[in-house]
Amino acid sequence: MARRPRVVVAAYPHHLIQRGHNRQVIFFTEADYHAYVAALRQAKSTYQCRIYAYVLMTNHVHLLVEPLQAADLGRFMQSVGRRYVRYINDTYQRSGTLWEGRYKSALISRDEYLMMCSRYIELNPVRAGMVRHPGEYRWSSYRGRACGLPDALLDDDPWYTGLGPHAQARQQAYQTWVDSPKRGEEWAHIRQATQQGRVMGTEQFQRAIEAMLGRRLIGAVRGRPRKDRLAKQT
Repeated sequence: MARRPRVVVAAYPHHLIQRGHNRQVIFFTEADYHAYVAALRQAKSTYQCRIYAYVLMTNHVHLLVEPLQAADLGRFMQSVGRRYVRYINDTYQRSGTLWEGRYKSALISRDEYLMMCSRYIELNPVRAGMVRHPGEYRWSSYRGRACGLPDALLDDDPWYTGLGPHAQARQQAYQTWVDSPKRGEEWAHIRQATQQGRVMGTEQFQRAIEAMLGRRLIGAVRGRPRKDRLAKQT
């Protein structure tokens, strides 16, 4: 059966997951994380992609990336993947497959769904039992967004910039959002949309994307996150 084409739209964020082959480890030492970050930085500047959130887990990565041009998303991931595989093969004198086939992706609307996905990404180490709080995990975007630590990879997404009039207010509001209760189906919706290559957003947003692409997005994840939107606390 032919694979469905990806749902990719320029100037919209996309949640991306890339796993190690057979879910095997892809980061062995601290130097490996640095090498992957360097590959991200190079690809970001080459293909004009913005990075809104990320986490580097032991055997997979999550990225929230917005391409300036639709075709640049695939080129961005190809660049990162190839550069990192070369590094791993040269460093550990290995060959063969590192990645588990194609990366997974979902188009995300530029509203509260964007923040919901950011939270999902940054809470991965907590769900995995690696840390008790996302601020304890070094290889994610949380400490840049919630604590103000410098992070050259990150760009401020349109929802995050509206959280407050200055950096400290935005950081506090974001911490509150990440720590707030999650709906029971929130994580399942994100997993389903990303694994199946669909769209996360309101029904109206999904209809707009269908019209834009000229094809039906069958079975796209619908529904809306909680209405207790992020409080813009100062």
